[in-house]
Amino acid sequence: MKTALLGKTGVKVSRIALGTMSFGGEADEHAAADIFHRARELGVTFFDTADVYNQGRSEEILGRLIGPCRDQVVLATKGYFPTGADDNASGASRYHLVRAVEASLRRLGTDRIDLYYVHRFDDTADLDETLRCLDDLVSQGKILYPACSNFAAWQVAHALGRCGASGWAPLVAIQPMYNLLKRQAEVEILPMAQALGVAVVPYSPTGGGLLTGKYSGTTPPERGRLVENKMYQARYQSPQTLTTAQGLSTLAAELEQSPATLAVAWVLGHPGVTSVLVGGRSVAQLEPTLAAGALELSGETYARISALAAEPPPATDRTEERTDVHYGVRRAPPR
Repeated sequence: MKTALLGKTGVKVSRIALGTMSFGGEADEHAAADIFHRARELGVTFFDTADVYNQGRSEEILGRLIGPCRDQVVLATKGYFPTGADDNASGASRYHLVRAVEASLRRLGTDRIDLYYVHRFDDTADLDETLRCLDDLVSQGKILYPACSNFAAWQVAHALGRCGASGWAPLVAIQPMYNLLKRQAEVEILPMAQALGVAVVPYSPTGGGLLTGKYSGTTPPERGRLVENKMYQARYQSPQTLTTAQGLSTLAAELEQSPATLAVAWVLGHPGVTSVLVGGRSVAQLEPTLAAGALELSGETYARISALAAEPPPATDRTEERTDVHYGVRRAPPR
């Protein structure tokens, strides 16, 4: 398993990270143990969970599994979404984050969280309050590095500016949604991260299962997030998604690869990506995505996969700059 530096921290993480959203839900403790140990066998050192996953059971199970190798892995969890019924059981206020971190530490059975993500930008809390709270948690040794998930590029850049001006511990990583069907991260998040030295750890590289091959036929499967989960149905409701999924399956057959392996390898192929989160309800479901850690796409194959889905417009919306009709091509860093 190849490794990469986590932004500017000097910490190395496996280029495939195991997301444990299924632990305590679709994967019971026995299945979770099988998944965890298989990931460790293949060299995964980066594990990700959240307090909201299956009402905290994911953290509890992962904590028990990670105990014997705690000092050999990088552990990430998140806080923001509701963990109770009261008004202050969510958000990124100091009031909530302090309690969320302490509760996660108890469930995980550890003395520190290596990477702590604010799971979503809080539109109601003052950003300085959130960042100062994270800095205090670093000073207390409860978390080592602050990070964020589902933030826009401007929110990350603004936060880094406030941290720099105030001497607070900076956000070192961002966790965006990124896959062949959801390419918005290419517009501003990935370039921002590359310019500012922020690690990028995308989630959902197979598009909720759409890019695994099981949705490319005429008869949909009986199980899966796109069948059972209304959130994923809404996220991938565009008819174009099935066309792209079918195209990936066709290319995968030609290349004698699993569509899921190609989907994850394509995400890893972007130079701004540090590590990619994969997960599943069983070892069998997980194997093709773990295999992407050993697959390096050629430039031609990467381009062929990219061509299956529309490239998002540039941040300036000046699409003519991608044609021969323009004032001049923008200078860009090499890929």
